Amino acid sequence: MPRSLLASLANRLAMPDLRWMPDEGLTPSRLRIELLSGLTVALALVPEAVAFAFVAGVHPLVGLYAAFIVGLITALIGGRPGMISGATGALAVVMVSLVAQHGVEYLFATVVLMGFLQVFAGAMQWGKFIRLVPHPVMLGFVNGLAIVIFLAQLGQFKVPGSMENSGHGMSGGEWLSGAQLYLMLSLVALTMVIIWVMPRITRFIPAPLAGIGIVAALVIGAGLDVPRVGDLASIQGGLPSFHIPMVPLTLETLWIILPYAVILAAIGLIESLLTLNLVGEITGKRGGASQECIAQGIANTVTGFFGGMGGCAMIGQSMINVKSGGRTRVAGIAAALFLLVFILFAAPMIELIPLAALVGVMFMVVIGTFAWNSLTILRKVPRTDAFVILLVTVVTVLEDLAVAVVVGVIVSALTYAWNNARRIHAITRDSATERGAKVYEIQGPLFFGSSDGFIELFDIENDPDSVIVDFAGSRVVDQSALQAIEAVAGKYEDAGKAIKLRHLSRDCHRLLKKAGHLMVDSDDDPDYALAVDYEVRTGILGGH
Repeated sequence: MPRSLLASLANRLAMPDLRWMPDEGLTPSRLRIELLSGLTVALALVPEAVAFAFVAGVHPLVGLYAAFIVGLITALIGGRPGMISGATGALAVVMVSLVAQHGVEYLFATVVLMGFLQVFAGAMQWGKFIRLVPHPVMLGFVNGLAIVIFLAQLGQFKVPGSMENSGHGMSGGEWLSGAQLYLMLSLVALTMVIIWVMPRITRFIPAPLAGIGIVAALVIGAGLDVPRVGDLASIQGGLPSFHIPMVPLTLETLWIILPYAVILAAIGLIESLLTLNLVGEITGKRGGASQECIAQGIANTVTGFFGGMGGCAMIGQSMINVKSGGRTRVAGIAAALFLLVFILFAAPMIELIPLAALVGVMFMVVIGTFAWNSLTILRKVPRTDAFVILLVTVVTVLEDLAVAVVVGVIVSALTYAWNNARRIHAITRDSATERGAKVYEIQGPLFFGSSDGFIELFDIENDPDSVIVDFAGSRVVDQSALQAIEAVAGKYEDAGKAIKLRHLSRDCHRLLKKAGHLMVDSDDDPDYALAVDYEVRTGILGGH
Protein backbone atom coordinates (compact mmCIF):
# COMPACT_ATOMS: atom_id res chain seq x y z
CA MET A 1 0.00 0.00 0.00
CA PRO A 2 1.48 3.44 -0.94
CA ARG A 3 2.83 5.60 1.86
CA SER A 4 0.16 8.25 1.27
CA LEU A 5 -2.59 5.66 1.78
CA LEU A 6 -0.98 4.45 4.98
CA ALA A 7 -0.77 8.04 6.22
CA SER A 8 -4.42 8.64 5.37
CA LEU A 9 -5.44 5.44 7.15
CA ALA A 10 -3.35 6.32 10.20
CA ASN A 11 -4.87 9.79 10.44
CA ARG A 12 -8.40 8.44 10.28
CA LEU A 13 -7.75 5.83 12.93
CA ALA A 14 -5.87 8.25 15.16
CA MET A 15 -8.56 10.90 15.15
CA PRO A 16 -11.94 9.21 14.64
CA ASP A 17 -15.16 11.04 15.44
CA LEU A 18 -15.88 8.92 18.51
CA ARG A 19 -18.76 11.00 19.81
CA TRP A 20 -19.13 8.89 22.91
CA MET A 21 -21.48 11.41 24.47
CA PRO A 22 -24.24 13.63 23.12
CA ASP A 23 -24.08 17.39 23.59
CA GLU A 24 -25.78 17.20 26.99
CA GLY A 25 -23.28 14.62 28.27
CA LEU A 26 -23.69 10.99 29.27
CA THR A 27 -26.17 11.52 32.08
CA PRO A 28 -27.68 8.58 34.01
CA SER A 29 -30.86 9.00 31.97
CA ARG A 30 -28.93 8.96 28.69
CA LEU A 31 -26.86 5.96 29.79
CA ARG A 32 -30.05 4.06 30.64
CA ILE A 33 -31.52 4.81 27.20
CA GLU A 34 -28.33 3.74 25.43
CA LEU A 35 -28.02 0.47 27.37
CA LEU A 36 -31.68 -0.45 26.95
CA SER A 37 -31.48 0.37 23.24
CA GLY A 38 -28.46 -1.90 23.00
CA LEU A 39 -30.30 -4.70 24.77
CA THR A 40 -33.25 -4.38 22.39
CA VAL A 41 -30.96 -4.51 19.38
CA ALA A 42 -29.10 -7.54 20.75
CA LEU A 43 -32.36 -9.46 21.14
CA ALA A 44 -33.31 -8.62 17.55
CA LEU A 45 -29.85 -9.64 16.31
CA VAL A 46 -30.08 -13.23 17.53
CA PRO A 47 -32.64 -14.71 15.13
CA GLU A 48 -31.29 -12.65 12.22
CA ALA A 49 -27.71 -13.87 12.73
CA VAL A 50 -28.83 -17.48 13.10
CA ALA A 51 -31.07 -17.37 10.05
CA PHE A 52 -28.45 -15.71 7.83
CA ALA A 53 -25.94 -18.35 8.91
CA PHE A 54 -28.39 -20.98 7.65
CA VAL A 55 -28.65 -19.07 4.34
CA ALA A 56 -24.86 -19.10 3.95
CA GLY A 57 -24.71 -22.77 4.89
CA VAL A 58 -22.57 -22.34 8.02
CA HIS A 59 -23.01 -23.05 11.74
CA PRO A 60 -25.22 -20.55 13.63
CA LEU A 61 -22.29 -19.51 15.83
CA VAL A 62 -20.47 -18.32 12.70
CA GLY A 63 -23.27 -15.81 12.19
CA LEU A 64 -23.44 -14.88 15.88
CA TYR A 65 -19.68 -14.32 16.10
CA ALA A 66 -19.87 -12.09 13.04
CA ALA A 67 -22.69 -10.06 14.60
CA PHE A 68 -20.67 -9.64 17.80
CA ILE A 69 -17.27 -8.76 16.26
CA VAL A 70 -18.49 -6.62 13.36
CA GLY A 71 -21.00 -4.89 15.62
CA LEU A 72 -18.41 -4.14 18.31
CA ILE A 73 -15.65 -2.81 16.04
CA THR A 74 -17.94 -0.63 13.91
CA ALA A 75 -19.56 0.73 17.07
CA LEU A 76 -16.11 1.69 18.36
CA ILE A 77 -14.63 3.34 15.26
CA GLY A 78 -17.42 3.56 12.67
CA GLY A 79 -18.47 6.69 10.85
CA ARG A 80 -21.93 7.08 12.35
CA PRO A 81 -22.77 6.61 16.06
CA GLY A 82 -26.12 4.85 16.31
CA MET A 83 -25.55 2.50 13.36
CA ILE A 84 -25.67 -1.23 13.98
CA SER A 85 -23.70 -3.76 11.93
CA GLY A 86 -23.72 -7.53 11.82
CA ALA A 87 -24.32 -10.56 9.61
CA THR A 88 -26.73 -9.66 6.80
CA GLY A 89 -28.78 -11.50 4.23
CA ALA A 90 -27.37 -9.44 1.34
CA LEU A 91 -23.94 -10.94 2.03
CA ALA A 92 -25.19 -14.40 2.98
CA VAL A 93 -26.80 -15.03 -0.40
CA VAL A 94 -23.43 -14.41 -2.09
CA MET A 95 -21.55 -16.64 0.37
CA VAL A 96 -23.72 -19.71 -0.07
CA SER A 97 -22.20 -20.84 -3.37
CA LEU A 98 -18.64 -20.32 -2.08
CA VAL A 99 -19.32 -22.41 1.03
CA ALA A 100 -21.08 -25.11 -0.99
CA GLN A 101 -18.21 -25.46 -3.47
CA HIS A 102 -15.12 -24.89 -1.31
CA GLY A 103 -16.08 -25.04 2.38
CA VAL A 104 -16.21 -22.64 5.29
CA GLU A 105 -12.42 -22.10 5.49
CA TYR A 106 -12.50 -20.43 2.08
CA LEU A 107 -15.31 -18.23 3.40
CA PHE A 108 -13.12 -17.05 6.27
CA ALA A 109 -10.28 -16.27 3.86
CA THR A 110 -12.69 -14.39 1.60
CA VAL A 111 -13.97 -12.30 4.52
CA VAL A 112 -10.37 -11.35 5.40
CA LEU A 113 -9.69 -10.24 1.81
CA MET A 114 -13.04 -8.47 1.73
CA GLY A 115 -11.93 -6.48 4.77
CA PHE A 116 -8.64 -5.50 3.14
CA LEU A 117 -10.50 -4.22 0.09
CA GLN A 118 -12.86 -2.16 2.24
CA VAL A 119 -9.97 -0.63 4.18
CA PHE A 120 -8.33 0.26 0.87
CA ALA A 121 -11.58 1.90 -0.32
CA GLY A 122 -11.72 3.93 2.89
CA ALA A 123 -8.07 5.00 2.67
CA MET A 124 -8.71 6.13 -0.92
CA GLN A 125 -11.75 8.07 0.37
CA TRP A 126 -14.05 6.36 -2.10
CA GLY A 127 -16.86 6.53 0.43
CA LYS A 128 -17.53 10.11 -0.63
CA PHE A 129 -18.92 8.82 -3.94
CA ILE A 130 -22.06 7.78 -2.05
CA ARG A 131 -23.04 11.43 -2.54
CA LEU A 132 -23.67 10.58 -6.19
CA VAL A 133 -26.64 8.40 -5.23
CA PRO A 134 -29.74 10.45 -6.16
CA HIS A 135 -32.66 10.88 -3.79
CA PRO A 136 -35.05 8.71 -5.89
CA VAL A 137 -32.51 5.88 -5.59
CA MET A 138 -32.43 6.38 -1.81
CA LEU A 139 -36.23 6.19 -1.66
CA GLY A 140 -36.21 3.02 -3.74
CA PHE A 141 -33.48 1.56 -1.53
CA VAL A 142 -35.43 2.27 1.64
CA ASN A 143 -38.68 0.89 0.25
CA GLY A 144 -37.05 -2.18 -1.24
CA LEU A 145 -35.17 -2.97 1.95
CA ALA A 146 -38.36 -2.55 3.99
CA ILE A 147 -40.06 -5.11 1.76
CA VAL A 148 -37.06 -7.45 2.04
CA ILE A 149 -37.16 -7.20 5.84
CA PHE A 150 -40.89 -7.97 5.77
CA LEU A 151 -40.47 -10.98 3.49
CA ALA A 152 -37.59 -12.27 5.61
CA GLN A 153 -39.82 -12.34 8.69
CA LEU A 154 -42.30 -14.64 6.95
CA GLY A 155 -39.77 -17.44 7.34
CA GLN A 156 -40.54 -17.38 11.08
CA PHE A 157 -44.09 -18.59 10.34
CA LYS A 158 -42.82 -22.08 9.61
CA VAL A 159 -43.03 -25.21 11.67
CA PRO A 160 -40.10 -25.42 14.14
CA GLY A 161 -37.42 -27.73 12.82
CA SER A 162 -38.20 -27.05 9.14
CA MET A 163 -36.59 -23.63 9.11
CA GLU A 164 -33.02 -24.81 9.63
CA ASN A 165 -33.01 -26.66 6.35
CA SER A 166 -34.94 -24.08 4.39
CA GLY A 167 -32.90 -21.02 5.27
CA HIS A 168 -34.26 -17.59 6.00
CA GLY A 169 -37.05 -17.03 3.58
CA MET A 170 -40.25 -18.39 2.15
CA SER A 171 -38.89 -21.36 0.22
CA GLY A 172 -38.89 -24.81 1.80
CA GLY A 173 -40.30 -25.85 5.16
CA GLU A 174 -43.90 -26.25 6.29
CA TRP A 175 -46.02 -23.26 7.19
CA LEU A 176 -47.82 -22.95 10.49
CA SER A 177 -51.54 -23.55 10.24
CA GLY A 178 -54.69 -23.64 12.30
CA ALA A 179 -54.65 -22.55 15.94
CA GLN A 180 -50.85 -22.27 16.06
CA LEU A 181 -50.82 -19.82 13.15
CA TYR A 182 -53.63 -17.72 14.68
CA LEU A 183 -51.81 -17.66 18.02
CA MET A 184 -48.59 -16.58 16.32
CA LEU A 185 -50.37 -13.80 14.44
CA SER A 186 -52.11 -12.66 17.62
CA LEU A 187 -48.80 -12.40 19.49
CA VAL A 188 -47.23 -10.50 16.60
CA ALA A 189 -50.16 -8.06 16.61
CA LEU A 190 -49.95 -7.72 20.42
CA THR A 191 -46.26 -6.87 20.19
CA MET A 192 -46.95 -4.22 17.56
CA VAL A 193 -49.75 -2.69 19.64
CA ILE A 194 -47.48 -2.53 22.71
CA ILE A 195 -44.75 -0.82 20.69
CA TRP A 196 -47.28 1.69 19.36
CA VAL A 197 -48.92 2.42 22.72
CA MET A 198 -45.87 2.32 25.00
CA PRO A 199 -44.41 5.76 24.08
CA ARG A 200 -47.77 7.32 24.96
CA ILE A 201 -47.57 5.81 28.45
CA THR A 202 -43.88 6.06 29.32
CA ARG A 203 -40.50 6.38 27.65
CA PHE A 204 -38.61 4.91 30.57
CA ILE A 205 -38.18 1.66 28.64
CA PRO A 206 -37.77 1.53 24.84
CA ALA A 207 -41.05 0.44 23.28
CA PRO A 208 -39.54 -2.51 21.33
CA LEU A 209 -37.94 -3.87 24.50
CA ALA A 210 -41.24 -3.52 26.35
CA GLY A 211 -43.03 -5.38 23.56
CA ILE A 212 -40.51 -8.24 23.63
CA GLY A 213 -40.56 -8.44 27.44
CA ILE A 214 -44.33 -8.40 27.88
CA VAL A 215 -45.06 -10.92 25.13
CA ALA A 216 -42.21 -13.20 26.28
CA ALA A 217 -43.55 -13.12 29.85
CA LEU A 218 -47.05 -13.95 28.62
CA VAL A 219 -45.87 -16.87 26.49
CA ILE A 220 -43.54 -18.32 29.12
CA GLY A 221 -46.00 -17.80 31.97
CA ALA A 222 -48.91 -19.34 30.10
CA GLY A 223 -46.80 -22.07 28.50
CA LEU A 224 -48.07 -21.22 25.02
CA ASP A 225 -46.95 -23.50 22.22
CA VAL A 226 -45.40 -21.09 19.69
CA PRO A 227 -42.03 -21.06 17.86
CA ARG A 228 -39.18 -19.70 19.98
CA VAL A 229 -35.63 -18.59 19.38
CA GLY A 230 -34.35 -21.96 20.54
CA ASP A 231 -36.31 -23.65 17.76
CA LEU A 232 -34.00 -22.04 15.21
CA ALA A 233 -30.82 -23.41 16.80
CA SER A 234 -28.94 -23.36 20.06
CA ILE A 235 -26.98 -20.14 20.52
CA GLN A 236 -24.86 -21.53 23.34
CA GLY A 237 -21.14 -21.18 22.66
CA GLY A 238 -17.78 -19.96 23.91
CA LEU A 239 -15.58 -17.01 23.12
CA PRO A 240 -14.52 -16.74 19.48
CA SER A 241 -10.91 -17.89 19.13
CA PHE A 242 -8.19 -16.72 16.76
CA HIS A 243 -8.04 -18.95 13.72
CA ILE A 244 -6.01 -18.54 10.53
CA PRO A 245 -8.13 -19.76 7.59
CA MET A 246 -6.90 -23.22 6.58
CA VAL A 247 -6.54 -22.65 2.85
CA PRO A 248 -3.56 -23.15 0.53
CA LEU A 249 -1.58 -19.92 0.14
CA THR A 250 -1.49 -20.13 -3.66
CA LEU A 251 -2.58 -18.03 -6.64
CA GLU A 252 -5.30 -20.59 -7.30
CA THR A 253 -6.81 -19.82 -3.90
CA LEU A 254 -6.62 -16.09 -4.63
CA TRP A 255 -8.46 -16.51 -7.94
CA ILE A 256 -11.17 -18.49 -6.14
CA ILE A 257 -11.80 -16.01 -3.35
CA LEU A 258 -11.07 -12.70 -5.12
CA PRO A 259 -14.33 -12.44 -7.14
CA TYR A 260 -16.38 -13.21 -4.04
CA ALA A 261 -14.35 -10.76 -1.95
CA VAL A 262 -14.87 -7.95 -4.45
CA ILE A 263 -18.63 -8.56 -4.64
CA LEU A 264 -18.98 -8.84 -0.86
CA ALA A 265 -16.88 -5.71 -0.28
CA ALA A 266 -18.98 -3.72 -2.76
CA ILE A 267 -22.32 -4.92 -1.38
CA GLY A 268 -21.19 -4.37 2.20
CA LEU A 269 -19.99 -0.83 1.55
CA ILE A 270 -23.03 0.18 -0.49
CA GLU A 271 -25.46 -1.07 2.14
CA SER A 272 -23.39 0.44 4.96
CA LEU A 273 -23.02 3.85 3.33
CA LEU A 274 -26.69 4.08 2.37
CA THR A 275 -27.64 3.10 5.92
CA LEU A 276 -25.17 5.72 7.16
CA ASN A 277 -27.00 8.38 5.14
CA LEU A 278 -30.39 7.18 6.36
CA VAL A 279 -29.34 7.20 10.02
CA GLY A 280 -27.71 10.59 9.44
CA GLU A 281 -31.01 12.03 8.24
CA ILE A 282 -32.72 10.82 11.42
CA THR A 283 -29.99 11.90 13.85
CA GLY A 284 -29.01 15.08 12.02
CA LYS A 285 -25.38 13.99 11.47
CA ARG A 286 -23.31 14.16 8.31
CA GLY A 287 -19.97 12.86 7.04
CA GLY A 288 -18.01 9.81 8.12
CA ALA A 289 -18.32 7.81 4.89
CA SER A 290 -14.62 7.02 4.47
CA GLN A 291 -14.26 6.33 8.18
CA GLU A 292 -17.14 3.88 7.95
CA CYS A 293 -15.43 2.09 5.03
CA ILE A 294 -12.27 1.64 7.11
CA ALA A 295 -14.25 0.49 10.16
CA GLN A 296 -16.18 -2.06 8.11
CA GLY A 297 -12.92 -3.30 6.58
CA ILE A 298 -11.15 -3.71 9.91
CA ALA A 299 -14.22 -5.41 11.38
CA ASN A 300 -14.44 -7.93 8.55
CA THR A 301 -10.72 -8.64 8.58
CA VAL A 302 -10.82 -9.40 12.29
CA THR A 303 -14.02 -11.41 11.87
CA GLY A 304 -12.41 -13.63 9.25
CA PHE A 305 -9.60 -14.48 11.68
CA PHE A 306 -12.07 -15.31 14.47
CA GLY A 307 -14.45 -17.64 12.64
CA GLY A 308 -17.16 -15.17 11.61
CA MET A 309 -19.00 -14.86 8.31
CA GLY A 310 -18.46 -11.12 7.95
CA GLY A 311 -21.11 -8.45 7.80
CA CYS A 312 -22.10 -4.86 7.18
CA ALA A 313 -24.58 -2.26 8.42
CA MET A 314 -28.07 -3.54 9.20
CA ILE A 315 -30.82 -1.08 8.43
CA GLY A 316 -33.46 -2.91 10.47
CA GLN A 317 -31.43 -3.08 13.68
CA SER A 318 -30.11 0.45 13.09
CA MET A 319 -33.68 1.70 12.90
CA ILE A 320 -34.56 -0.18 16.09
CA ASN A 321 -31.63 1.51 17.81
CA VAL A 322 -32.33 5.09 16.74
CA LYS A 323 -36.09 4.71 17.28
CA SER A 324 -35.34 3.41 20.79
CA GLY A 325 -33.24 6.51 21.50
CA GLY A 326 -29.73 5.21 20.80
CA ARG A 327 -27.57 8.11 19.64
CA THR A 328 -24.02 7.34 20.78
CA ARG A 329 -21.48 4.56 20.43
CA VAL A 330 -22.52 3.22 23.82
CA ALA A 331 -25.68 1.64 22.35
CA GLY A 332 -23.80 -0.22 19.60
CA ILE A 333 -21.12 -1.42 22.02
CA ALA A 334 -23.78 -2.51 24.50
CA ALA A 335 -25.62 -4.44 21.77
CA ALA A 336 -22.46 -6.35 20.84
CA LEU A 337 -21.57 -7.11 24.47
CA PHE A 338 -25.13 -8.18 25.31
CA LEU A 339 -24.99 -10.54 22.34
CA LEU A 340 -21.76 -12.04 23.67
CA VAL A 341 -23.37 -12.47 27.09
CA PHE A 342 -26.26 -14.29 25.43
CA ILE A 343 -23.83 -16.68 23.72
CA LEU A 344 -21.73 -17.34 26.83
CA PHE A 345 -24.21 -17.30 29.72
CA ALA A 346 -27.83 -16.50 28.88
CA ALA A 347 -28.54 -18.82 25.93
CA PRO A 348 -31.15 -20.96 27.76
CA MET A 349 -33.12 -17.86 28.73
CA ILE A 350 -32.86 -16.13 25.34
CA GLU A 351 -33.91 -19.31 23.56
CA LEU A 352 -37.28 -19.12 25.38
CA ILE A 353 -38.20 -15.80 23.76
CA PRO A 354 -41.06 -16.28 21.27
CA LEU A 355 -40.23 -15.49 17.67
CA ALA A 356 -43.57 -13.70 17.43
CA ALA A 357 -42.28 -10.90 19.65
CA LEU A 358 -39.20 -10.37 17.48
CA VAL A 359 -41.29 -10.56 14.31
CA GLY A 360 -43.60 -7.89 15.73
CA VAL A 361 -40.60 -5.64 16.37
CA MET A 362 -39.32 -6.12 12.82
CA PHE A 363 -42.79 -5.48 11.36
CA MET A 364 -42.81 -2.13 13.18
CA VAL A 365 -39.37 -1.48 11.72
CA VAL A 366 -40.81 -2.15 8.27
CA ILE A 367 -43.62 0.35 8.89
CA GLY A 368 -41.14 2.94 10.14
CA THR A 369 -38.59 2.32 7.37
CA PHE A 370 -40.85 2.35 4.32
CA ALA A 371 -41.03 5.85 2.81
CA TRP A 372 -44.80 6.09 2.68
CA ASN A 373 -44.65 9.64 1.36
CA SER A 374 -43.03 8.24 -1.79
CA LEU A 375 -46.41 6.74 -2.72
CA THR A 376 -48.02 10.18 -2.74
CA ILE A 377 -45.21 11.96 -4.60
CA LEU A 378 -45.02 9.44 -7.44
CA ARG A 379 -47.59 11.51 -9.35
CA LYS A 380 -45.92 14.82 -8.49
CA VAL A 381 -42.27 14.16 -9.31
CA PRO A 382 -40.97 13.79 -12.90
CA ARG A 383 -41.90 10.47 -14.44
CA THR A 384 -38.26 9.43 -14.70
CA ASP A 385 -37.79 9.93 -10.94
CA ALA A 386 -40.94 7.94 -10.23
CA PHE A 387 -39.65 5.20 -12.53
CA VAL A 388 -36.30 5.12 -10.71
CA ILE A 389 -38.02 4.80 -7.31
CA LEU A 390 -40.08 1.85 -8.51
CA LEU A 391 -37.18 0.28 -10.40
CA VAL A 392 -34.79 0.34 -7.44
CA THR A 393 -37.51 -1.00 -5.16
CA VAL A 394 -38.26 -3.95 -7.46
CA VAL A 395 -34.61 -4.78 -8.18
CA THR A 396 -33.78 -4.66 -4.46
CA VAL A 397 -36.48 -7.23 -3.77
CA LEU A 398 -35.79 -9.48 -6.77
CA GLU A 399 -31.98 -9.25 -6.94
CA ASP A 400 -29.92 -7.50 -4.29
CA LEU A 401 -29.15 -4.05 -2.96
CA ALA A 402 -25.89 -3.47 -4.84
CA VAL A 403 -27.41 -4.28 -8.23
CA ALA A 404 -30.43 -2.10 -7.46
CA VAL A 405 -28.34 0.92 -6.49
CA VAL A 406 -26.04 0.58 -9.51
CA VAL A 407 -29.03 0.25 -11.84
CA GLY A 408 -30.73 3.24 -10.22
CA VAL A 409 -27.63 5.44 -10.47
CA ILE A 410 -27.08 4.48 -14.13
CA VAL A 411 -30.68 5.21 -15.09
CA SER A 412 -30.59 8.52 -13.19
CA ALA A 413 -27.30 9.49 -14.85
CA LEU A 414 -28.60 8.64 -18.33
CA THR A 415 -31.76 10.62 -17.65
CA TYR A 416 -29.74 13.60 -16.49
CA ALA A 417 -27.49 13.36 -19.56
CA TRP A 418 -30.49 13.15 -21.90
CA ASN A 419 -32.21 16.15 -20.31
CA ASN A 420 -29.04 18.22 -20.50
CA ALA A 421 -28.39 17.12 -24.06
CA ARG A 422 -31.69 18.66 -25.12
CA ARG A 423 -30.75 22.03 -23.55
CA ILE A 424 -28.07 22.86 -26.13
CA HIS A 425 -29.12 25.68 -28.48
CA ALA A 426 -27.74 28.87 -29.99
CA ILE A 427 -28.84 32.49 -30.26
CA THR A 428 -27.57 34.06 -33.46
CA ARG A 429 -26.98 37.75 -34.17
CA ASP A 430 -24.76 40.04 -36.16
CA SER A 431 -21.52 41.09 -34.48
CA ALA A 432 -21.48 44.60 -33.04
CA THR A 433 -17.70 44.88 -33.41
CA GLU A 434 -16.94 43.10 -36.68
CA ARG A 435 -18.86 44.10 -39.78
CA GLY A 436 -20.32 41.13 -41.59
CA ALA A 437 -19.50 38.63 -38.82
CA LYS A 438 -22.12 36.30 -37.40
CA VAL A 439 -22.21 35.45 -33.67
CA TYR A 440 -23.45 32.13 -32.26
CA GLU A 441 -24.22 32.48 -28.53
CA ILE A 442 -24.19 28.89 -27.27
CA GLN A 443 -26.60 28.09 -24.44
CA GLY A 444 -26.49 24.87 -22.40
CA PRO A 445 -23.75 22.39 -21.49
CA LEU A 446 -21.62 20.87 -24.23
CA PHE A 447 -20.70 17.25 -23.52
CA PHE A 448 -20.91 13.81 -25.10
CA GLY A 449 -24.70 13.82 -25.05
CA SER A 450 -25.09 17.20 -26.75
CA SER A 451 -22.11 17.17 -29.10
CA ASP A 452 -24.16 16.02 -32.13
CA GLY A 453 -26.81 18.65 -31.44
CA PHE A 454 -24.07 21.30 -31.13
CA ILE A 455 -22.70 20.49 -34.59
CA GLU A 456 -26.19 20.74 -36.08
CA LEU A 457 -26.58 24.33 -34.78
CA PHE A 458 -24.31 25.77 -37.46
CA ASP A 459 -25.33 26.74 -41.01
CA ILE A 460 -21.84 26.54 -42.50
CA GLU A 461 -22.92 26.81 -46.12
CA ASN A 462 -24.93 30.04 -45.67
CA ASP A 463 -22.85 31.68 -42.93
CA PRO A 464 -20.63 34.70 -43.74
CA ASP A 465 -16.86 34.42 -44.05
CA SER A 466 -16.33 35.32 -40.37
CA VAL A 467 -18.08 33.47 -37.53
CA ILE A 468 -17.77 34.02 -33.78
CA VAL A 469 -18.85 31.32 -31.30
CA ASP A 470 -19.48 32.67 -27.80
CA PHE A 471 -19.46 30.11 -24.94
CA ALA A 472 -20.35 32.55 -22.14
CA GLY A 473 -23.67 30.76 -21.64
CA SER A 474 -22.25 27.27 -22.02
CA ARG A 475 -19.79 24.92 -20.37
CA VAL A 476 -17.43 22.62 -22.24
CA VAL A 477 -17.37 19.43 -20.17
CA ASP A 478 -15.47 16.57 -21.80
CA GLN A 479 -13.36 15.29 -24.68
CA SER A 480 -16.43 14.69 -26.85
CA ALA A 481 -17.23 18.40 -26.55
CA LEU A 482 -13.71 19.37 -27.59
CA GLN A 483 -13.93 17.00 -30.54
CA ALA A 484 -17.23 18.57 -31.59
CA ILE A 485 -15.76 22.08 -31.48
CA GLU A 486 -12.76 20.94 -33.51
CA ALA A 487 -15.08 19.28 -36.02
CA VAL A 488 -17.05 22.50 -36.50
CA ALA A 489 -13.83 24.49 -36.84
CA GLY A 490 -12.55 22.06 -39.44
CA LYS A 491 -15.73 22.38 -41.50
CA TYR A 492 -15.50 26.18 -41.51
CA GLU A 493 -11.83 25.94 -42.46
CA ASP A 494 -12.64 23.58 -45.32
CA ALA A 495 -15.27 26.07 -46.48
CA GLY A 496 -12.64 28.85 -46.47
CA LYS A 497 -14.26 30.70 -43.56
CA ALA A 498 -12.75 31.97 -40.30
CA ILE A 499 -14.05 30.97 -36.86
CA LYS A 500 -13.24 32.57 -33.53
CA LEU A 501 -14.09 31.38 -30.01
CA ARG A 502 -14.85 33.44 -26.97
CA HIS A 503 -15.16 32.69 -23.25
CA LEU A 504 -13.60 29.25 -23.22
CA SER A 505 -11.69 28.02 -20.18
CA ARG A 506 -7.90 27.96 -20.39
CA ASP A 507 -7.60 24.18 -20.64
CA CYS A 508 -10.21 23.96 -23.41
CA HIS A 509 -8.62 26.72 -25.44
CA ARG A 510 -5.14 25.27 -25.03
CA LEU A 511 -6.24 21.92 -26.45
CA LEU A 512 -8.20 23.49 -29.30
CA LYS A 513 -5.49 25.94 -30.26
CA LYS A 514 -3.03 23.07 -30.56
CA ALA A 515 -5.39 21.60 -33.16
CA GLY A 516 -4.50 24.59 -35.36
CA HIS A 517 -8.01 25.61 -36.41
CA LEU A 518 -8.92 28.36 -33.94
CA MET A 519 -8.27 32.08 -33.59
CA VAL A 520 -8.27 34.12 -30.38
CA ASP A 521 -10.57 37.11 -30.26
CA SER A 522 -8.58 39.17 -27.75
CA ASP A 523 -10.41 42.45 -28.31
CA ASP A 524 -13.83 41.15 -27.31
CA ASP A 525 -12.46 38.78 -24.69
CA PRO A 526 -9.77 40.69 -22.73
CA ASP A 527 -9.76 38.37 -19.72
CA TYR A 528 -9.15 35.42 -21.96
CA ALA A 529 -6.39 37.28 -23.84
CA LEU A 530 -4.45 37.59 -20.59
CA ALA A 531 -4.63 33.83 -20.14
CA VAL A 532 -3.44 33.24 -23.70
CA ASP A 533 -0.57 35.71 -23.35
CA TYR A 534 0.54 33.93 -20.17
CA GLU A 535 0.42 30.56 -21.90
CA VAL A 536 2.45 31.83 -24.85
CA ARG A 537 5.09 33.32 -22.56
CA THR A 538 5.46 30.11 -20.58
CA GLY A 539 5.60 27.98 -23.70
CA ILE A 540 2.45 26.03 -22.87
CA LEU A 541 1.04 26.51 -26.34
CA GLY A 542 4.22 25.42 -28.07
CA GLY A 543 4.85 28.80 -29.73
CA HIS A 544 1.36 29.46 -31.18
